[in-house]
Amino acid sequence: MGLHLYTGLVMKLIILDRNGTINVGRDDLVKSEVEWTPLPGALDAIARLNHAGWHVVVASNQSGIGRGVFDMAALNAMHMKMHKMLAAAGGRIDAVFFCPHSPDEQCDCRKPLPGLFQQIAERYNVDLKDVPCVGDSLRDALAGVAVGCEPHLVLTGMGATCRGVDPLPAEYPPGTRVHEDLAACVDFLLERERRAAAHDSSRPT
Repeated sequence: MGLHLYTGLVMKLIILDRNGTINVGRDDLVKSEVEWTPLPGALDAIARLNHAGWHVVVASNQSGIGRGVFDMAALNAMHMKMHKMLAAAGGRIDAVFFCPHSPDEQCDCRKPLPGLFQQIAERYNVDLKDVPCVGDSLRDALAGVAVGCEPHLVLTGMGATCRGVDPLPAEYPPGTRVHEDLAACVDFLLERERRAAAHDSSRPT
């Protein structure tokens, strides 16, 4: 899962939501670097992905720009803080793709529409089929599956409303996997990868 050709090499790619998945979300939006706070274990989880050879990119709705709640300088400061804290944890995010539009601007990049994911596919020249996408809301899952991604829901942020709900509401894509948080999702992905490698190594040559 998640293996794709990139400049002639095999690339392991994962797409993460930001608010509620990597950092604490807020009902009034995360508006500044001061308000940007990583969720427990999230940065270490990304670092573990990196150390296992995964490329991590973010796809995030940032309607606060279109709504006039904060500006690009504030968003850049948030992401600078995220990158610095992640580097201190030994990890990195390759790129952040974001939608700056308000809901009434009728764009094609605001999740649940797949525009951000299409931008990622174009940037990396990859097919996103079976690439894991991880988020805390239905719109994250819908945007991902629209381009063939494998959906993962974390029970942090808005995902907390699905805690104890089994099965998930019918509007979630079939096969959506549920995890306590990003760290648990990464545990699942790395263990699945380990088992696949062990299975391949046991095959007769």
